[in-house]
Amino acid sequence: MLDLKDVSFFVHVVERGGFTSAAELLGVQKSTLSQRIKVLEATLGVRLINRTSRQFAMTEVGGEFYRHALALLQSASAAEQAMRKRVVEPSGVIRMTVPVEISQCLLRNVMPAFLNQHPKVAIQEHATDRFVDIVGEGFDLALRGHTSRLQDSNLIQRPIASMPWYLFAGPAYLERCAPIKHPADLAGHAIISIVRRGPPQWQLRGPDDEAVTVQIVPRYQSNNLLSLKEAALSNLGIAALPGFLCRAELYAGSLRQLLPGWIASDAWLSALMPNRTGLLPAVRLLVDFLAAEVPKLTAFSQATGPLVVRGVASGVVSGIASSKHA
Repeated sequence: MLDLKDVSFFVHVVERGGFTSAAELLGVQKSTLSQRIKVLEATLGVRLINRTSRQFAMTEVGGEFYRHALALLQSASAAEQAMRKRVVEPSGVIRMTVPVEISQCLLRNVMPAFLNQHPKVAIQEHATDRFVDIVGEGFDLALRGHTSRLQDSNLIQRPIASMPWYLFAGPAYLERCAPIKHPADLAGHAIISIVRRGPPQWQLRGPDDEAVTVQIVPRYQSNNLLSLKEAALSNLGIAALPGFLCRAELYAGSLRQLLPGWIASDAWLSALMPNRTGLLPAVRLLVDFLAAEVPKLTAFSQATGPLVVRGVASGVVSGIASSKHA
């Protein structure tokens, strides 16, 4: 492979008509410049310049190489300028992978808001529930929902938002059962639960970090949280769901929260990026945007109403985080 710096030295020697003038312009020793041209000639296996004490002249092949060298340096300069421009104004294509439910319910307003602010950035979003090899499949960014700490790896990890789960049920279901004032009162109730590994139970955390384990016998299970929410809306039983997923239904009164102050599960959304140099500035910008905006969407209270994403009205936005995406 050619040393681009040696090619540049050669062009300067030709254009200045000799080593002395070129060395003065470049601020290098004449002997150094001469040595670098000899290295270039050795690399190419041809003589580019005829050297005598009184005359400087390119060889025929030197003239041909000079024309190619000019084009090479112009292309290198254009490439450098393009990269510097990206630093000033983010651009390029971001390939990212996200769980299907995260894409459908959480990012549907966030991504358009980001792209509207950065017209030279494009995003290829791959929504899938399969485990993705980020580096091997050439992705710039992955979003993962998880209920436990992510394993250490060579990937760069950045927390995006906390997304705790709570207990919900339809009003008609609650009207036909005794009041639920403590986790112990959940015994005997119809339970709607996500499919999980391990024993069927809820580990609830209450005020002052009081912990209670509740054994459950699910009447309906699914690995799709939207299906679980629909079952709760149908007054089938009590469901543990991400709080912000039920924001609109709470606001409309079609779902009610049980045991306020008790958390059914802690969950988080994290960004993962390849640990490599040359990461697009646009990727860093997107992750910063997600870290600033997503927590506004996942923040939950029973009285929460419509939300806004960075000045763009988003209505009611919901989303998912579950252990199956970890």
